[in-house]
Amino acid sequence: MRGMTTNLTIGERVAWYRRRRGMSQEVLAGLVGRTVDWVSKAENNRIELDRLSVIKSVADALDVTLGDLLAEPTLLEWTADSGTRTVPALRSALMNYRQLTPLLGVTTEGEPTSLDELHSSVAEVWDAYQDSRYAFATRRLPLLLADALIAAQAYEGRERERAHELMAMTYQGAAMVLTKLGETDLAWIAADRGLAAAQQSGNAMVTGSLFRSVAHCLLSNGRFDAATQLVGDAGEFLRPGLADASPAFLSIYGTLYLAGSMAAARAEDRATTQTFLAEADQAAQRLGTDANHVWTAFGPTNVAIHRVATAAELGDMQIAVDLGPEIDTSGLPTERRTRHNLEVARALSAHNRMDDALAKILEAESWAPEQVRSHYLARELVLTWVRNQRGRPSRSLADLANRLHVV
Repeated sequence: MRGMTTNLTIGERVAWYRRRRGMSQEVLAGLVGRTVDWVSKAENNRIELDRLSVIKSVADALDVTLGDLLAEPTLLEWTADSGTRTVPALRSALMNYRQLTPLLGVTTEGEPTSLDELHSSVAEVWDAYQDSRYAFATRRLPLLLADALIAAQAYEGRERERAHELMAMTYQGAAMVLTKLGETDLAWIAADRGLAAAQQSGNAMVTGSLFRSVAHCLLSNGRFDAATQLVGDAGEFLRPGLADASPAFLSIYGTLYLAGSMAAARAEDRATTQTFLAEADQAAQRLGTDANHVWTAFGPTNVAIHRVATAAELGDMQIAVDLGPEIDTSGLPTERRTRHNLEVARALSAHNRMDDALAKILEAESWAPEQVRSHYLARELVLTWVRNQRGRPSRSLADLANRLHVV
């Protein structure tokens, strides 16, 4: 179905799925608690569907997934431009039955990689993720997962625990990349396997890191309330470690609550959003500076950009417009800087400042073309601008639309 709706706006996809369901605008309006006029304007691009909580409610009413309305490209579609087919290898690695249980007594073949070398390979994949080089990370992950599995079976004692820590971080890297690329089912498998490996390591900090990935997977599947509850429970699990927390532990803890703030905002729970942001801010103040412990990019700046992102999710676009452009993200990894630019572009577009919003997306594209191409916000904004143009779009807008494959 998604291939047939790729070049439609979200509103046009709503109309497409509504007609396929044989549903009238009146019925859809009743199901989502809106007026018929609102549905009509949404379907005709006269109002922007720019909040995930609203889009999710429409998806539920139409009995489709959130991804169906967002038309997120699959990993296979996303890698087609470079002629690669990375998804079969990664899927095979994630669905290897040998990773499910040791009860069968099946051991993997091959000499184990040294743990230091394995750590370097894990770092390489995570660095690629933070640099928004998703194709590189995806190509490396199948072999890295195999190496991590061999190491977890081969080593004993403390070395085995460390091998499980590295396996957990490998799975988390896979989950984070796959979530970015819209492969939500594979991402869930990776996050689940990673959490199991983290528990085997006995390292509460690594376990906390995997809880964040599970929360992101729930978010990407539109399960906002479940993600919010998970973060609350996971935070309680980690709280005893705050007394003598290391900078890395504080970063894991704070980043978990940032994920929770997005979940709460998408669930339209303002009180919990502010509570989670405050918890993250306390951790950031204790940390004292922006850092990148365990690839969290955590610190006061990341808290600030989540204040902007949650404001946009809650419909407070004026707050996002006022705060967003003022935040200096130059010290953050590319992935975080790019994501913030897309949020600011969304807020600017909502205030009819299309030229400023376009400039933000073009800047983000110059940093991270793979990330911009794979993110629904960039595609939806550009497609809406092209649809609403009176006359021919500007060369810069038309060229960007072509690069994003939205027209």
